[in-house]
Amino acid sequence: MFLLMFSGSIFGQMYNPVKWSTSVEKISDKEYILKAKAVIQSGWHLYGQYIEEGGPSPTAFTFKNTSSKFELAGKTTEEKGHETIDKIFDMKIKYFKDKAVFTQKIKLTSDVSIITADVDFMVCDDSNCLPPSTEELTFKIPAEKTLASAEEIPAVKNDAAIAEDVTFVKAVDKAGKTEKAAVSPVKKEESRGLLSIFIVAFLSGFAALLTPCVFPMIPMTVSYFTKQSKTKAAGIRNAMIYGFSIVIIYVLLGSIVTAVFGADSLNALSTNVWFNLIFFILLVVFACSFLGAFEIMLPNALANKVDSQADRGGLIGIFFMALALAIVSFSCTGPIVGTLLVEAASKGGIAPIVGMLGFSIAIALPFSLFAAFPGWLNALPKSGGWLNTVKVVLGFLELALAFKFLSNADLVLQLHWLEREVFLAIWIAVFGALAFYLFGKITLPHDSPLNHISVGRLSFGLIVLTFTIYLIPGLWGAPLKLISGFPPPMHYSESPDGLGVKNTAETTKAALPEGAEYGPQNIITFHDYDKGMEFAKKAGKPVLLDFTGYACVNCRKMEELVWSDAKVLGVLNNDVVLISLYVDDKKELPESEQYVSETTGKKIKTIGNKWSDLQIKTYKANAQPFYVIVDHASNSLTETSAYNPDIEEYYNWLQSGIKNFKK
Repeated sequence: MFLLMFSGSIFGQMYNPVKWSTSVEKISDKEYILKAKAVIQSGWHLYGQYIEEGGPSPTAFTFKNTSSKFELAGKTTEEKGHETIDKIFDMKIKYFKDKAVFTQKIKLTSDVSIITADVDFMVCDDSNCLPPSTEELTFKIPAEKTLASAEEIPAVKNDAAIAEDVTFVKAVDKAGKTEKAAVSPVKKEESRGLLSIFIVAFLSGFAALLTPCVFPMIPMTVSYFTKQSKTKAAGIRNAMIYGFSIVIIYVLLGSIVTAVFGADSLNALSTNVWFNLIFFILLVVFACSFLGAFEIMLPNALANKVDSQADRGGLIGIFFMALALAIVSFSCTGPIVGTLLVEAASKGGIAPIVGMLGFSIAIALPFSLFAAFPGWLNALPKSGGWLNTVKVVLGFLELALAFKFLSNADLVLQLHWLEREVFLAIWIAVFGALAFYLFGKITLPHDSPLNHISVGRLSFGLIVLTFTIYLIPGLWGAPLKLISGFPPPMHYSESPDGLGVKNTAETTKAALPEGAEYGPQNIITFHDYDKGMEFAKKAGKPVLLDFTGYACVNCRKMEELVWSDAKVLGVLNNDVVLISLYVDDKKELPESEQYVSETTGKKIKTIGNKWSDLQIKTYKANAQPFYVIVDHASNSLTETSAYNPDIEEYYNWLQSGIKNFKK
């Protein structure tokens, strides 16, 4: 099941790639320099203060001086930074990467201990821009009479943040003693997408290790190092070099994929029909290979040539031994590596490198450790038929995952060939067959005779059978929250209200407003912006803009896990007008409505292009899901929201927008 975890990160996620901190330097009795430092996550950049109109939101500082206790001496200055022609905005733009420092000279007119300022900023990577953000910065004015610099403190966001998580930093009081001042730290938001890729790749590496092509090679490798190494220290050193060589080979493969396809050129492939169809075929081929229909192998000549180089000895010989392992085990590792690479590449950036790093570490660790400590081999189970069982189980999992990509293509094209019931029926058949295989009722070409079932195999078989039974009620409309986001959504089915239940949408179709239809959770939904806004004006309700995608897994998770909650569903049904804008809708716009985007410079040909361009142009973001509550003049009523499985937070966010609409 671990392979399925990848699909949840196909669409971009929301990050906070900038961490702000402040410091103060005293230059005279009344004059100080306020410094705001931004630490920027790798791959992202922060824009400068002086950007032409029509470009991204510049960084801007607003110093709060309601009591006129200080004067600003000149403008806020910034470091040199970088200048480039921005691909998204098609103009020369100054930006910062890794870090940026902004300084403002002030002159005090009366006693003040703390100065606060709001910083408005926007960050982008090579293909995405996050919505403009605002953070409150706190500058602690040192009270001593000597030249001093206060310690760096993190930015203060708001009073609620202070109440939630308070830390302490040292400040210097008038007597020179240390006291504690409470400030709120910026919450650490790591790139969970890359972390999930690393974890799944690491687990995949261990799965590959337990295949008949790889596992038997462990004792062979240990034997080689024990014979070639004259001392124990030399054996440990050679084993470490061997493991490091394995990592280099696979990471190099990930680097090649990144270099060939570009860091972000594959970022939009998750909704590309041809990509999903090709990957479906690839996974079916990989699955058939694992199930024993044939073996995917590299040419024998290549394997023999590399193997001959391994006899040279020294560092070069060890490296070629590692390369020989990668080539010889390709029939088992190839399908897993291929799955990981294409999945990681569809996320873009350095994801292929991260994926191969996780995979290679899992492969290298056992080889290195057993080569360094050969006595541990006695604890290993003997090779046997169980290795082929692992391979077959992986084949069934790859087959199930393949239909997720076929479903993506069907959803984007809206063909309704692979609707929810058909998808679930296929998964029930696949996992049911896997359960029968584990119980010994089905045998495949390379299986050894099975005289009895081990406790481990029986336990795993029961887990698979339980999962299969869990899927069955989904045919009658059960939500199946455990696999939320993987099957097509509830409304994309032959019977949206459940098998054998008359479709609510059909029976009440006449009551629907013009241009509306029943969407997720049978919520009345508009797919046309203008018609939805027109209805909202008549109904006197605010609008919830839902930038989504047919193949967006996290969008489906929000609809099935969060929107299904009674409180949230009540708001969506009664208090707002929902407009769902699908950014991967491939229907072509009429020729007269096609245009060239002002922000990207690309021709807008499809409905999906139009909504994607609207999101980028208006909100400087292109990640989905992306939610905005607006009034009838399209003005935002609260901050934007993205994927947030916390039901209470999402409900409160909806209520804040509605409350602001009523003011």
